[in-house]
Amino acid sequence: MAGLATQETNKSVDQFIEGIEPSSKKEDSRILLKIMEELSGFKPKIWGDNFIIGFGKYKYQRKGQKEEYEWFHLGFAPRKTKITVYLTMDIGQEEELLKKLGKCKWGKGCLYINKLADIDLDVLKELILKSKNAQWHQS
Repeated sequence: MAGLATQETNKSVDQFIEGIEPSSKKEDSRILLKIMEELSGFKPKIWGDNFIIGFGKYKYQRKGQKEEYEWFHLGFAPRKTKITVYLTMDIGQEEELLKKLGKCKWGKGCLYINKLADIDLDVLKELILKSKNAQWHQS
C-alpha cells in the first residue's frame, strides 16, 4: 500500500466550515481556525475525505521503512459528537496542563473536545505552542 490515504487537498476550508452543523460546532471551528492559523503561521488546508483541517506539513519516515509520508503539524476535525485536535507531541506527558485544560479526553497526539466552552482556550494555546516548539520544522 503506497502512501497515506489522508493527504492534503485543494478543497475549500471556508466552504467546509459553512456546512458544519450545528451552528455551535461551526462557531467553535471558526475559533479554532483563527487560533491555529495565528499560532502556527500556516494557512489551513483540508486533508483527506474525512475533512481534517491541517496547518503546515512535514515529511517523515516510519521505523524500518524507506517511504516518506507527509502529515500536517497541527489540525482539527469537527465531528458529529466531538472536535478532535491533532498535535505533534505526546499529550499524555503534559499532565499539569491537562489538569488545567478542562473537560476533554486525549490520546497520544489528539484531544477530544465536546465543545470549546468545556476547555480553557489559553491552556489549549499553551499545548499548541509546546507542540510547535518541540516538533515543527518549517517545510
